[in-house]
Amino acid sequence: MSLRIPFFGLLTKRNPMDGLVEHYDKIAECIATIDDSLECYVSGGVCREFEELTRTIDEIENHADVIKRSIRNHLPKGIFMAVEKQLFLSYTKSQDNILDAAQDALHWLAMRKVAIPETIQKDLIYLLDAVAKTTVLLGPALKATIALVHGESIDRDGTKACFRKVRAERDNVRNLKNELHKKLYAMDLDFKDIYQLMHFIDCLDDMGHNTENCADHLRAMIAR
Repeated sequence: MSLRIPFFGLLTKRNPMDGLVEHYDKIAECIATIDDSLECYVSGGVCREFEELTRTIDEIENHADVIKRSIRNHLPKGIFMAVEKQLFLSYTKSQDNILDAAQDALHWLAMRKVAIPETIQKDLIYLLDAVAKTTVLLGPALKATIALVHGESIDRDGTKACFRKVRAERDNVRNLKNELHKKLYAMDLDFKDIYQLMHFIDCLDDMGHNTENCADHLRAMIAR
């Protein structure tokens, strides 16, 4: 047992915050797995079978759920926590919601084959890239927060800058989503196609929304 002052207690074998990094790594793995396939689907290429892809994502999600339950089941007593337990749990939920939204996005595309109009293919790919970038930016924000609360770093301004980068990219996702909605509503498409694509776009937006929520929770953790 190492003698150090961790994030959540006086002496502990495992820091719950380390579990959040482990859980985030599964989210990053999931995003990397589906990103290329979704871009391929949007552009009309020959893509990995969605059934196979769904099985892979389900395996990653199941592993992430195991990590999440382990985090929640091994929290120290509230009196030993440096932040409110509810704040920590809220962060965990928001981070898990990123993966849930990614699964939902995949579900809506896999439901039935829909041809993506060429006029919005680039817009959808830009949206996918922005969502992926938002989730990637959460990693440095989480690790910077851990370093700060552990006393391994004193760079509060640098940590806050990480949060701002997440929020800025989230704003970009929101703007891209709104523009896509306008274009879709103006198109002469079958109602089922519009409905399916709208939900797909909304799921991508949910990923950005939950990533921003994570950044807000991290900001609250270092608030004085």
